[in-house]
Amino acid sequence: MYEGLKHFHLLTIALSATLLAVRYALMMANSSMLDKKFLKVFPHVNDSLLLLTGLALIHETGFMPFTPGGLWLTEKFTCVLAYIALGFFALKLGRNKLLRTFSFFGALGWLAMAGKVAVSKVPMFLG
Repeated sequence: MYEGLKHFHLLTIALSATLLAVRYALMMANSSMLDKKFLKVFPHVNDSLLLLTGLALIHETGFMPFTPGGLWLTEKFTCVLAYIALGFFALKLGRNKLLRTFSFFGALGWLAMAGKVAVSKVPMFLG
């Protein structure tokens, strides 16, 4: 069960990052493809599955965020929140393309940090 959950979680992470990059590129190109229903609905479906698999992995492994033994998970959760916030700013709230670009690359940086913490299981800031 764990292996399947982990691999599905990794798939949803890859899809989330890919969808962010595609939507960012289309937004920068002022493409009308952004108005397609698929690109409006599927990212939310994928991110919901990402959240659900993350919660299932917490249940399966017993690691709990916000506890002394789960500091790395707390830090990963914080990185994911920053990824979401910057991704939202890059796609929706940014007032100009320069700010959207910085937000986009910032979101990717936080995603990379979440991945590093998840693989090493060692917190970078809280430990």
